[in-house]
Order: sequence, then structure tokens, then C-alpha cells
Amino acid sequence: MSFSSDAPLAIKFDHVTKTYKLFENDRQRFMSVFWTPDKRKQITRIDASHDLSFEIRKGEAVAFLGRNGAGKSTALKMITGVTFPTKGTVTVNGTVSALLELTAGFDSKLTGRENIYLRGHALGLNHDEIAQLEPKVVDFADLGVYIDQPVRTYSSGMKARLGFAFAVSSDPEVLVVDEALSVGDKKFQEKCFARVREIMEDENVTVLFVTHSSSAAEEFCTRGIVLDHGTKKFDGPIQEAIAYYENNY
Repeated sequence: MSFSSDAPLAIKFDHVTKTYKLFENDRQRFMSVFWTPDKRKQITRIDASHDLSFEIRKGEAVAFLGRNGAGKSTALKMITGVTFPTKGTVTVNGTVSALLELTAGFDSKLTGRENIYLRGHALGLNHDEIAQLEPKVVDFADLGVYIDQPVRTYSSGMKARLGFAFAVSSDPEVLVVDEALSVGDKKFQEKCFARVREIMEDENVTVLFVTHSSSAAEEFCTRGIVLDHGTKKFDGPIQEAIAYYENNY
């Protein structure tokens, strides 16, 4: 996968900080709404991302490297719009498809096929666009007769297959990939990796890859960003990023 340094900007983080408030329980979370400003200052806060800045060009394949809790998932959740920065700005140019929380947003009472339409409408697609997408999702998920059964009858693996199929059946401009592509049996996993590689070969698609694995990062990406406690520690060519990560963590 190649890109031009003159390519349009796909993603920009400008001094982004994401702060979470930590509560002892749900009751304390609710009651905090009524607390005085002085008492609110006593709430424990943690920065999942801290003063994070970087730019990613259209067509780049970038690995986010870091241990658990480094801030990788938080950064990608801000890119996908699942959460928003407390400070700073996140700019995303293009439609985003995320292989993160594959089963999020499914309605267990609806069938798999009906959930395709539910998720499509949630992403702003119209009925005709979803109708064109539906056979691709059904074919890739390969759930057989279960596609017309309520999702509550699905195993966790079947739900993940449907979620993955929806994410990769569209034509994203930005693809966000979690390393946890172990969806279904070995044959289906190979199918997943083949589809991800196919998408990544498109020079117009920007790929963000979250991983702990140096070999996976080197296989899929040309650039690496190393995160630790929400801050950027290294940003450069993938081999150099891997060396930095392995030598320091």
C-alpha cells in the first residue's frame, strides 16, 4: 500500500486530550450532576489521551502500537465518533468503517437481515443504498438460514461475523482495524484477513491498525505511532516504530 506525501489530509489530531471522570458507582455519577463546582473538583479524573497531535494522509496505513491502557482504543474511538475529545479537535475527512466493537448497536429482537438495515440507517445510508449492500453482507457473513432469525439466538461469534461482514462490505475511505480479527473458525478468519488486505490495496483508503503484535504491524502498515499513557512517544516509519516499541516496552 503506497501513498503520496501530497495526498489530502484524512485525519488530524490537534492537541487532543480525552479525560474520563471516575466514579465509585452509578449513584455517585448521577448525584454529581447536583454537586457544587468545588465538590466536582474532587472527582478523580484520568487522561486517556493527553495533548495528542498527529496528521494522517489519505492512503496511509498506520499502526498504533502500545500496551493495554496506552490510549490506542480511545484515539480510534474519537476517530470513529464513538467518543469526543475533552480538549482539542479531531478532524476526519471521509466515511469511516470500524472493525472495533463489531456487535455494538444490534437489536437482539430483530433478525440479522433487519439489523443490516438498522445499522445502515444509523450510518446515514438510505434504503436503496442499504438494499445494494445487503447481499454483500449476507454473503460474507455466511450465516445461512440464521440471517433471518432473531439476533438473540446468535452466539457471540455469529454476531461478530455479522458485524464484521457489514463493516467490510461497504467501501470505506477510512478503515479502522482492531487486531482482534479472530472472528469465527479458521476458514472465516482467513476470509477476514483476505478482505482487509483487499481493502488496504486501494490507495484511496486510509487504514488505522491497532495492535500489540510487531509482525502484524509490519505486514499491514508503513508507519507506526507508539502511545503510552495517552501520549505520543514515537511517530515514524514502521520498522523504526517497532524497534522503539520493543526496546522500550
